[in-house]
Amino acid sequence: MPKPRETAVYTHGHHESVLRSHTWRTAANSAGYLLGSLEPHMRVLDIGCGPGTITADLAELVPDGRVTGVDRAPGILEQARATADARGLANVTFAVADVHALDFPDDTFCVVHAHQVLQHVGDPVRALREMKRVARPGGIIAARDADYAAMTWYPASRGMDDWLDLYRRVARANGGEPDAGRRLKAWALRAGLTDITATSSTWTYSTPEERAWWSGLWADRTVASSYARRAVDGGHTTERRLRDVAGAWREWGRDEDGWFSVLHGEILCRKEA
Repeated sequence: MPKPRETAVYTHGHHESVLRSHTWRTAANSAGYLLGSLEPHMRVLDIGCGPGTITADLAELVPDGRVTGVDRAPGILEQARATADARGLANVTFAVADVHALDFPDDTFCVVHAHQVLQHVGDPVRALREMKRVARPGGIIAARDADYAAMTWYPASRGMDDWLDLYRRVARANGGEPDAGRRLKAWALRAGLTDITATSSTWTYSTPEERAWWSGLWADRTVASSYARRAVDGGHTTERRLRDVAGAWREWGRDEDGWFSVLHGEILCRKEA
């Protein structure tokens, strides 16, 4: 029987405004809950590696081991390879893969990691079962995802309320679950994992520089990315309304009172030995 394939659409795409966010991510600011479990000899699989900044950090943290970064989008892997090459890393490789049907043998990796992936897949429970399958006995399955409904900001903004409502509708129409953070533990239990540590952490944007960066990338993403096209083509909104939402983002970014927090759920699971 053929393995199941990915069914969801990646809502964001790889527009420059999206990569502006993805290339900011590091192991320290995006995988802190995992770092204390890493050992120099480990073999690590980084699922949904994107431009490879977290992957490269993980490779530096396991200098006697090896990291494999995988992503569904072949094009972004060229940037990931360039990231690793620029840092002189010889213990990292990249490949195209679907988390629902990983092309690796059972019991291969010491750590199987996914950052901001399960919110975008068609069957997160099946994905976690695959992550468990390719982890070695006693190995670690780690996942971290944002929870859009739990994002909060100040001052209040009707335009940003509209952004959040729209994004959640578009993401679900694409087959994903934007409020994934709160569901990670439940999905892990349904996937047959039992030794689960569930935690949370946040990204917070408040300084003038942080507000300008965060509001700017979301304003641009709202009008120019694959998300914008899917929002309009799917009948969820209009281009005029998207421009209004982008304006609300920029207005928030200019407000010296501005503060934005992104809540993430995290799971650190140990596969039974």
